Amino acid sequence: MWIADNWKDYEVLECSAGEKLERWGKYLVVRPDPQVIWNTARTHEGWKENHGVYHRSEKGGGNWELHGLPQEWSVSYEAAAVRSSASAAAGRPLTLTFRLKPFQFKHTGLFPEQAANWEWFMPIIAREAAKRRMDEPVRILNLFAYTGGATAAAGAAGGVVTHVDASKGMVAWAKENFTESGLSRIPARFLVDDCEKFVRREIRRGKKYDAVILDPPSYGRGPGGEVWKLEDAIYDLLVLIKEVVSDHPLFFLLNSYTTGLQPLVMRDLIALTLAAGRGGTLAADELALPVKTQDIALPCGASARWCVY
Repeated sequence: MWIADNWKDYEVLECSAGEKLERWGKYLVVRPDPQVIWNTARTHEGWKENHGVYHRSEKGGGNWELHGLPQEWSVSYEAAAVRSSASAAAGRPLTLTFRLKPFQFKHTGLFPEQAANWEWFMPIIAREAAKRRMDEPVRILNLFAYTGGATAAAGAAGGVVTHVDASKGMVAWAKENFTESGLSRIPARFLVDDCEKFVRREIRRGKKYDAVILDPPSYGRGPGGEVWKLEDAIYDLLVLIKEVVSDHPLFFLLNSYTTGLQPLVMRDLIALTLAAGRGGTLAADELALPVKTQDIALPCGASARWCVY
């Protein structure tokens, strides 16, 4: 299990009866979580004295009940993996800053468990960037990139990131996070595009990337009403992505919040596609966040990592 335990501005305080009590900066928030199937005593005062609660509707979706939670605020993350790396010596920021807001479908605009993956790939990028000339950047492709947590982490580590997401609003948000993290002078591309179509065009252009980060949704619909289902689409997408990975890649990261896609299946998918015949190290496991008052870890999806560095 990979646990994101380096946060100062975020923590899960307690979990009970399908909900989790979180601290985002100075704000306490209650949100539903389907993994919390235990019904333990709620001892933390934040269950009653909080700044916002998301209520799930029986008909789907839900709504926020706000008690002082602002429409927008920020949290920061100091990456331990880069503190003593070449990125620090190069003058890149060590602290990432992310804008948050009470978003539809219970989200805040950031998945804090992903920090465990940032801590994994940042030193890989930093070491490689330190070895290369200025005209040989470490090129990172971030697909289904959402609000750009991984984009900011990769940029801070020394990578030149191409950030792709189909949502114009999410891409604009990611650009703001990049700027808030002090990375405005770092080269990066932020593109509003269909990820699969973008990869197909990059194949035709002959473009290659040293690393790929892939965080696809479990389910969705395209602009023409076409249905995206991860289990049905992921293998073919990985076959495509293999064509844009360089001859000497650094790493590949696959994230999933789909219950049916187990870590071992994710590992096998990479072994049969991108890693086939290329060696390297493959690992897959659950992501988790520590729960402060209960001495447990809350599972938050899974990741598979392939490292050739």
